[in-house]
Amino acid sequence: MMVRRASKYNNQPTPCRHGHVHDSAKEARRCNDLHLLERAGEISQLEQQPKFPIVVNGIRVCTYVGDFAYLDRDGKRVIEDVKGHKTDVYRLKKKLVEAVYSGVRVEEV
Repeated sequence: MMVRRASKYNNQPTPCRHGHVHDSAKEARRCNDLHLLERAGEISQLEQQPKFPIVVNGIRVCTYVGDFAYLDRDGKRVIEDVKGHKTDVYRLKKKLVEAVYSGVRVEEV
């Protein structure tokens, strides 16, 4: 029998209205909000868990995984990360993805 450890930051996996299970209730609420914005035509091409491999000088350093990505009304790609606590690793990966991917900006919600 496998025992599940308590979350480091006390978050609990939470489903949203669209059947996805998110790492926290805050992230599930944001997913619901983004789906409403997509239905209203405010955003398009909503993605869950977009991945960005970080490659420097041909060496894969790590992969940044955002919570959501979408196009805003102006066609600009927006990457969102729902944060309750910003770790040092998160801060570093955010800087790396913004440096390696020209024009990508991570917005924290």
